[in-house]
Formats: sequence, C-alpha cells, structure tokens
Amino acid sequence: MEDKIISLLENKKDALSLIEINDLLELNTALELKELENNLNKLSKKHLIFKTKKDKYILYKNLSNVVVGKISINKNGNGFVLQEDDDLYINYNNLNKAINEDIVLAEIIYYRGKKEGKVLKVLERKTKNLIGTVYYKYGDVIFILDDPKKKIYVYLEKDTLKNCVDGTKVLVNLNQNLGNNKYTGRVIKIIGHKNDPSIDIKSIAYKYNFYDEFSKEAINESNNLPSEVKEEELKGRVDLTKQNIFTIDGDDTKDIDDALSFEVLENSYKLGVHIADVSYYVKENSYIDKDAYKRGTSCYLADSVIPMLPHKLSNGICSLNEGVIRLTISCTMEIDENGKLINYDIFPSYIKSKKQMTYKKVNDILMRNIVSDDYKEYKDTLLNMNKLAHILRKKKIKRGYIDFNIDEAKLIIENGKCVDVKRIIREDGEKLIEDFMIMANETVASHIYNMGLPFIYRVHDNPKEDNINEFIKIVSLMGYKLVGKFTNIKPSSMQKILSQLKDKEEFMVLSSLLLRSMKKAVYSSDNIGHFGLGSPCYTHFTSPIRRYPDLVVHRLIREFHINANMDNIKHWESKLSSISEHTSTREQESVEAEREVVDLKMAEFMENHIGKVYEGVISGVTMFGFFVQLDNLVEGLVHVNSLVGDYYNYVPELVSLIGDNTKKRYRLGDKVKVKVVGASKETKTVDFEVIGDKDGN
Repeated sequence: MEDKIISLLENKKDALSLIEINDLLELNTALELKELENNLNKLSKKHLIFKTKKDKYILYKNLSNVVVGKISINKNGNGFVLQEDDDLYINYNNLNKAINEDIVLAEIIYYRGKKEGKVLKVLERKTKNLIGTVYYKYGDVIFILDDPKKKIYVYLEKDTLKNCVDGTKVLVNLNQNLGNNKYTGRVIKIIGHKNDPSIDIKSIAYKYNFYDEFSKEAINESNNLPSEVKEEELKGRVDLTKQNIFTIDGDDTKDIDDALSFEVLENSYKLGVHIADVSYYVKENSYIDKDAYKRGTSCYLADSVIPMLPHKLSNGICSLNEGVIRLTISCTMEIDENGKLINYDIFPSYIKSKKQMTYKKVNDILMRNIVSDDYKEYKDTLLNMNKLAHILRKKKIKRGYIDFNIDEAKLIIENGKCVDVKRIIREDGEKLIEDFMIMANETVASHIYNMGLPFIYRVHDNPKEDNINEFIKIVSLMGYKLVGKFTNIKPSSMQKILSQLKDKEEFMVLSSLLLRSMKKAVYSSDNIGHFGLGSPCYTHFTSPIRRYPDLVVHRLIREFHINANMDNIKHWESKLSSISEHTSTREQESVEAEREVVDLKMAEFMENHIGKVYEGVISGVTMFGFFVQLDNLVEGLVHVNSLVGDYYNYVPELVSLIGDNTKKRYRLGDKVKVKVVGASKETKTVDFEVIGDKDGN
C-alpha cells in the first residue's frame, strides 16, 4: 500500500486528508481505512510524507523550497544535506544544532546569489549504536566518540560501566536528552580495547549493527546440524555427483555458494548453475533465520567477514567445498549460439565439486594461456565456457546492459594494519561468473513471474532525466560533445554516453559520476525491471549463504515450484514487501560500513607516506577544495586554502575552482601532481597539496 500512497501523492501539489486519500484509492472498509492510516504513519516516520498541523499529508519532495535528508558535516564544521541530486550546502551558522548523520528538514536559501540551505528542524537523531572510547581521568569518566563530527557530549551511566577500563571501546545508546546537545548514555556492549588488533574494523561493524556474535539459540541450532550430508537427505533429489562440476572463487573464499557444469551440444550449450540449498537447513522463523534476517547480508570488511550465517553453515555444510557431497538447487539452461535460452529446468539436486578453482588461475588460462598442471583437464571446458560468456555478454549489451567499468580497491592487511592498496582489475574469469549468475537469476525470476506468484525481485528504477542532463552539461563544459538525443532515457542511452567517453582521459571519473547520477538497485516484491542490466525480470538467487533475499527466493522456489504448494500465497504476499525493504536497508548499511573501512584503512596506509608525491585525477570539486584520486584509488582533499598565489572561487556550473587574477582553473578530470601533507586514521581523511599540474607547472 505504501507504493500506492506515494504514487497518488506524487501527482498532488496540495496536502490531502486521510479521507481524501482513502477515497482516491477507492478503499471501502473500516479495516482498509485503518491500514491506510498505519501506512501513512510509517511513511511519516520514514520522512517521506509530511503531516501538517491540520492532519493532512503531502510528500516532502512536493513541498516548495525545502529538502529532507541525512546531514553530513565536514571537518570544517559545515554540512551537506545528502540528496539524490546535488547535495545542499549548509553553512555552520545555519546548522540549528544538527549533528553529523541527523535526518533534517532544511530550507533552501540563497547567499550572495549561491544556493545553500538552513536547517529548520532535526527530524531524527541517531541515538543508537554510537561508538567511542572510555577514559578515566582524576576519577571522572570521559567518553570520546569515534566520530569527531558528532558534536555531542555523553555522560555514561555508571551502572553500565562494569568491566570497562581506560581505553575500552564501547557501543552506547543515548538515553536522556539534557539539552544543548548533552545526553546520558548506556553502554550496551563492550567491543574491546582500543589497542586490540583490528578493533577499528570491528568498531565500524558494530556502528552499522553487524555483530560477530550470533545469539546463543542460533549457535545451539547450528551445533545440532550435521557436518556431512546424510543418505536420507538425498531422497527426491537428482544425483549430479558424476558430473564434472566445479567452483570458481577468490583465493581466500570459504563460503562457496555456486558451482558450475557445462556441456557443448550440437548447436547449443548446456550450462548448469548449482546453488547451495541453504533453505533446506535454515527454516523460516528458526533462531538462525531470525539472526540472518537481522543481518540481511554478510558484511565484507577489508580482510575480514561478518557472515550472515554461523560458520558451521557458511563454511561447512552449506559451502560447496571440493570433494564432498552438498545439497543444491540447480538451474540448468540450454542456450543457443546466439545466447537465446532454449530450455531450462529448476530442481533439487546434490553435487560433489571436482575442483575448487580460483579466479587467478582461471584468468591465467583465459587471458594468458598459462595452464597449471592441476587445471589441464579443465582447460577446454573453461575456454568453451568463456566463449558462451562472451556470447551472453554481447547479447546483454545489445539489449541495454550498462558496463560502467568501475574498478575497486583491494586493501592488503598484515597484523591488522593496511600495508598496501591496489587496484583490482576484473578479467574474463570474474566476468564469466557474473554473466552465468545473471543468466540463472533471470531464468528463475522469469519462471516465478510467469506463474503470477509472489516473489522478491532485484529492481533498478530509471534515472531522473534531469540528472542525466546535468551530467551531459558537465561533459560539454569539459569540451566533449555527445552525439545523440538523450530524452526518454533508456539503458541504450547510457551505453551511447559511455561509448563516446571510453577513450577520454577522464573516463574513470566521468563513469563514476554517471553511475552516481543513477538510482540504487533495491529489492522489491513489485517487478519494475532492472535498468542497469537492461533486464525486464531479475532476482538474486545465486548467493543464499551471503544474502537473505536469495535465501527467501529459495524458499519460494521450494514452496511454489518444487512442492507446488499454493496454500501460502497470502502468507508470502503479506511478508515480502517488508522483507524487501529491510534487506535493501541492510544492504545499503553494509555498503556504507565497507566504504568507511576502506576510507579508514586507506588513511592508515597514507599515514606512512606523508611527504610522498603522486600523480592523480581531480575526482570532485567543491567550494572548499577538490578531491584527487590516485592510481591505487586512494582519494584525498586539496583544500582551497592551500592553493597559493591567488584567491580561488568555486564555479559549480563549470565544476571548477578558478583563480580571481590568474584565471587558472582546476576542474573535474584534470591531472595534477600532489604531495601528501596529512593523513588521519581517526578522521578517515587524506590531505594533499598541489605541487604541479598536468603540464608539470
């Protein structure tokens, strides 16, 4: 119902009463009216709908001259209200006691002709999961928050300080608001000591509600699970143990969700994607299931992982390890030489993986014709698989698949410290797995969708046309003219943009900028398609060890397809919307935790490189300076005050800082030479100074 309410209010400029909304939605019963009121209250708490003093409702985004969003405050004390479009700058004088990460209502104002904002009201203050360190000084307890941008003072309640010593890292929930940004707080959990190895990563995980401990009940349940598959569990399953099935993963992967089989037929290929049958072991509403739901996903932080499931499942009975029988759900697909799906089957099975392959050795075969002795018997199969993968990728691109070609950074950690940062290059092995998993995900999604049954989809909405037009404007100001019409944005439109920019020096920066102009992919019980993949029907089926939606998808396959049980349709219809919303939120929180760890560890690495000189590319420009990204993807700030010899003004329409007298310009995409002048693990920041531009001047 929430989607229907939002859809209705999007087209209404004036606030509507409960009864007016009820009538427009054509609801007829008192029960429906009550449900409507409950949903409106939920949307109000999510800060999507504003409830007026006259008990009328209007979307916040339909209110003129105001915005709602999370506020991010920089080290200078100024803030930005984060928006899908341009973030709104808030001068520190206009924060109205808002602190970092508050949800705020801000008024759009203009100062010296420039658009900025003023906080009218703090709508929500994050009072849970504050991380900090306890210190004892002259008999007093001092609590120092990890986030220096949260300008609040917390008096810890003494009865919660048991087992705390000087330097103990703790998780705190705020209790009483004392006014003037002062609070009482309770220690909820002791994380460790500030000098413990990897305590920095653990602290960030706790901040986002990712705990390494499972409930006692979940551990007891997992301890009662078998370590090996029993003979009686094989009944009703297809025996695939004689097939040449293997896995391809990273060097250090221990939770293996997926395995592959492959045959070359006369005029087609037979691809088998075999996924760990986690739903057989993790029953709905069990304690393990409840813990998994809370987490929503496994969280990968530098060299560590906080798994969604206890290790006995994730690394044991569910993991498709080499040489042991494992229960699976298989999706076998016959695909012709043009990449068209001819036939498919989805069924319960059991396998015995013949080989645990690594991306490194598979890529050596596919990219460099280097074959280690233990891979020789698989060489031809891998080459033929890669041939099919290229066919599938070509077909995906033709229908609108968008490849932003965004690289990721790999942190090299030794004894808890970051000793190197490297750019990860994706090669054919990684792409092959991606292509095959996408094929299986689409096949499963289309199967259930065509049955007209409740399901969880992975969806990606169309970007706003204004955002794309703003990007095209930036590109044109950089001197590049894009050929083509970019109205009624389609995936093919994005492909045209990227194809015209791929040979430009600034491609990586522009590709990232274009990606940020798009909406985020989420989970939904309503299938609207996946824009980024150019797919009309998509789900996540292939990682039930690591993602809760995949686990639910397996339950739905078992319920509707394998067991043909249609008695629980209403049960699932009532649950899938909230599951989708919760897991989308947890996925985003996992992403934020991962980014925060990357920022922290990159800063830690650069602390040992103060004074070193690097070449980089300007990846972002603001009124207080510009960000420079190095080749290893470390990003740092060149503060405007460090630019000597002139006074520099921020010109947003040119995405540039321009000198008053010299007219020298620093713009998005420019190459610059910088020196590291500062780095702080505590603030997760790196500071650069320019010592030369792309011409060496």
